[in-house]
Amino acid sequence: MAVHDECKLKFLELKAKRNHRFIVFKIDEKIQQVTVERVGSPQASYEDFTKSLPADECRYAVFDFDFTTSENVQKSKIFFIAWAPDASRVRSKMVYASSKDRFKRELDGIHVELQATDPSEMSLDIIKGRAL
Repeated sequence: MAVHDECKLKFLELKAKRNHRFIVFKIDEKIQQVTVERVGSPQASYEDFTKSLPADECRYAVFDFDFTTSENVQKSKIFFIAWAPDASRVRSKMVYASSKDRFKRELDGIHVELQATDPSEMSLDIIKGRAL
């Protein structure tokens, strides 16, 4: 599975320049390549992010989560989310599952990985819990 250069470029912008709140990646099965499907502005909320994931198709996504620690320190963690809803095609789930590790290696700087098959598995409470 090839990774389009734009994927790495957008991820670097999110990580270093904080130009984006989230990025949703899609595998184009015809050309066997991971591409950028959607990018969220720095002002985008977690709700905006979850609404951008299709209910019946797999996706990869990264989300830059800002939070405050118990010591009142502002921090940020980059989450990698493998989204594979139950309603998606079996073949699609297999393609995403088999390419995930290789794709994730292309994105240097991910702090937390999450697998989700429905929105409850990546609720804001779960994200907060994994960030701390």
